[in-house]
Amino acid sequence: MTQLEQLADEASRLGAMAHGSVETIEAEAVNSPQRREMYASRVKVHPKRVQGRFRQIKWVVMALTLSVYYLTPWIRWDRGPNTPDQAVLLDFPGRRFYFFFIEIWPQEVYYITGLLLLAAFGLFLVTSLAGRVWCGYTCPQTVWTDLLVTVERWVEGDRNARMRLDRAPWTWGKVRKRAVKHAIWVLIAIATGGAWVFYFADAPSLAVQLASFQAPMIAYLFIAVFSGTTYLLGGLAREQVCTFMCPWPRIQGALFDEDSLLVSYRPHRGEPRGKHKRGQDWEGRGHCIDCNLCVAVCPMGIDIRDGPQLECIQCALCIDACNSVMRKVDLPPGLISYDTYRNLEAAAKGATARLRLLRPRVVIYVGLIVAVAAVMFVALVTRSDLDMTVLRDRNPLFVTLSDGTIRNGYEVKVLNKAHTERRFRLEIEGLADPVLSAVGLKDLQGGPLAFVVAPDNLHALKVFVAADAAQVPGGNVPMTFILREVEGQGEAVRRTETTFRGPGLDPGS
Repeated sequence: MTQLEQLADEASRLGAMAHGSVETIEAEAVNSPQRREMYASRVKVHPKRVQGRFRQIKWVVMALTLSVYYLTPWIRWDRGPNTPDQAVLLDFPGRRFYFFFIEIWPQEVYYITGLLLLAAFGLFLVTSLAGRVWCGYTCPQTVWTDLLVTVERWVEGDRNARMRLDRAPWTWGKVRKRAVKHAIWVLIAIATGGAWVFYFADAPSLAVQLASFQAPMIAYLFIAVFSGTTYLLGGLAREQVCTFMCPWPRIQGALFDEDSLLVSYRPHRGEPRGKHKRGQDWEGRGHCIDCNLCVAVCPMGIDIRDGPQLECIQCALCIDACNSVMRKVDLPPGLISYDTYRNLEAAAKGATARLRLLRPRVVIYVGLIVAVAAVMFVALVTRSDLDMTVLRDRNPLFVTLSDGTIRNGYEVKVLNKAHTERRFRLEIEGLADPVLSAVGLKDLQGGPLAFVVAPDNLHALKVFVAADAAQVPGGNVPMTFILREVEGQGEAVRRTETTFRGPGLDPGS
């Protein structure tokens, strides 16, 4: 076609669009090979069973993580009377978070922030050193997917058997296998959802209530939600969660560098690849025999020989698979192994690059972890079991009583974090002869206010302070509330500064 004919054809297409024939062009776009490839249906991944060092590590990690998850709510921890004895408990009704010997109140949410920072910096550190180790071994999605795939392999057979079963027509044998598999999946999912709700209530008591159908409806609702997500994400979605739903693969690229240890194929040794027969000479060819076993065992269904990929979770099962093949053809292992970009580039030139674990980003991450951990440790060790906050009334700012005195109102909250009852006395400093009164403590007017705070509880008081108007000539006088413990060991003192206001206050201040 000449250039003139091409221009005429393009003009006719534009004319068709201008006259409303857009449907024809859209149909061509949808039916084009490129468009069909973009919307290709998902090819189900059937990972093949493999044995080796990294597979054994994954079995151990799976057993440990599942044991921690399922058994932790049943661990007991004695905290004394009137307190729960569950070691790890998120007590929303009591507004507490218990973690063994640590008790966190809502006002101490910064400890949760510190834990999240430690987790984030720890993940950054591990990723910069050895890639997506979290994704490959300890991520809940990976652990439960691996567990459900193991059940599938046990019921339906290994990779080839499962693929044949997918293609086979529906028979009684196929229905039976699928029913058994999904029934076990559902039981695991229910156990997962049930274990999760035990973290929010006393596990033995809640278990009895659940079994007798006397538990709160919210417990059954959350079990249903978590069971459904476990079944859907771990059994059906599988690798699609890591590829399309999880943001971490997109973030990890900023954490890698040329010295990060990543699961890598070594092309300088493996290329050119090709089939190999026993006794054939290796001269002039690479060690990769193109058996595709590394692809068959991959839970993500990718080919590690294509280089770094977003879908790769660094589980290292391809290393076990390739090493097993290398042993069969009498070649040294390590065609696929943990390696760095720097060493791969050097190896392509016949050299070797030194492994550099201590790098600026590693030092920064370690420093941040140490700093956050130190701050949290000091805050935890030095934190007090007593706290007081004072909020002055904003409307009205003050009240002039019939005898001419000025009265201010305050909301005083005393937090007793101890597990014993404590008696306190509230005093005022900064005013001459103040008159204190509190709602519910009227019999103690004219002197310090004495009151009792229950163990592990917050006590709120509505306190009124009255003073002569002559003491506030400028309309604003600094004042301090002093809290003293009148019983127990020592005298705990808390001081909270505030102000006492009167009619001389400038409205703009």
